[in-house]
Amino acid sequence: MSRRRPTMEDIARRAGVSKVAVSYALNDRPGVSPGTRAEIKRIAREIGWRPNSAARALTRARADAVGLVSSRPAQLLGAEPFFMGLISGMQDELAAQGKALTLQFVADAGQEMEVHRRWWGEGRIDGVLLTDLRTDDPRIALIRELGLPAVAIGHPDAAGGLPAVWSDDAAALGQTLRYLHTLGHRSVARVAGLRDLDHTARRDRAHRAVCAELGMGEPAIVHTDYSGEAGARAARGLLIRPDRPTAIVFDNDIMAVAGLSVADELGLSVPGELSLVAWDDSQLTRVVRPGITALNRDIPAYGRHAVRTLLTLVEEGWAECLEDGPARLLPRGSTGPVVGAVGGVAGAGASAAVATSVAVRPERVTADPA
Repeated sequence: MSRRRPTMEDIARRAGVSKVAVSYALNDRPGVSPGTRAEIKRIAREIGWRPNSAARALTRARADAVGLVSSRPAQLLGAEPFFMGLISGMQDELAAQGKALTLQFVADAGQEMEVHRRWWGEGRIDGVLLTDLRTDDPRIALIRELGLPAVAIGHPDAAGGLPAVWSDDAAALGQTLRYLHTLGHRSVARVAGLRDLDHTARRDRAHRAVCAELGMGEPAIVHTDYSGEAGARAARGLLIRPDRPTAIVFDNDIMAVAGLSVADELGLSVPGELSLVAWDDSQLTRVVRPGITALNRDIPAYGRHAVRTLLTLVEEGWAECLEDGPARLLPRGSTGPVVGAVGGVAGAGASAAVATSVAVRPERVTADPA
């Protein structure tokens, strides 16, 4: 009886890696470390493995598509400008490169991981983009196990060594809090996003640190699911407190608009008795009255940069982290001085002077670099 032909499964078993990692190593594709690649090739030689020409042709084929799986609530995605702007930028860049975006929405992180396994196993994608990084994100270990090229959209410290595209949320929040402090605000709350997201935790830490630095005391931070309903509930809870804040920063534009409605419901004038800031700028923050002061960033460019980084990783086997510029504060009518505040402004005439002196001139977002 003839001896059974060695297979890639045999190599994977002996090397203690996935079959996908073996395929990448034997076909000299990115996705495995140099040490792992050398060990896999050594085992292949030892057991006498030889490539099947038809299979080899298939493994070298590219899908010309990248994947994005999101577990954000489906009802939120159609209303939230940030995520749709991010996807728009990704799609623009991929279309320019003759490639496609494979997109799926799921209920939780476990389902995200199953989709990654299936897409990679079926050869439907060349790599993936990871959004909404979590603390100790389980997706990163899976990415490494599969040898799947991936770029994280979030801080490098949370990316587990994956190439990351990110911006400095702490710098943006610090700019906002110092602006409000100059206007006389000493109690600035935040209506935040999901507690288990890494960027939420980083904003929480920055908020507390800057408030302590400025002598503003411990801020009230309420976590939500980013929806308008949750934002309204959080704002209402903060504003009916005896020690209600004089300013609130919202982690997205939808919640900021909801907060403006709650202020009107409670008979609080904006900005006379309450100042509001939205983390992301959008049409929503511009069409309401008063217009909402917002942190502005070029979100489609953020998506384009993430795709470029991933395509570099797929083609060359490596890619550097990329830091985008931080969001810029664009003051509008929803923020103003605290009249008569201790250490702040004393009187309407002085209010106008201080507002003029601290206002950040609205700037057009710089063009996306070529």
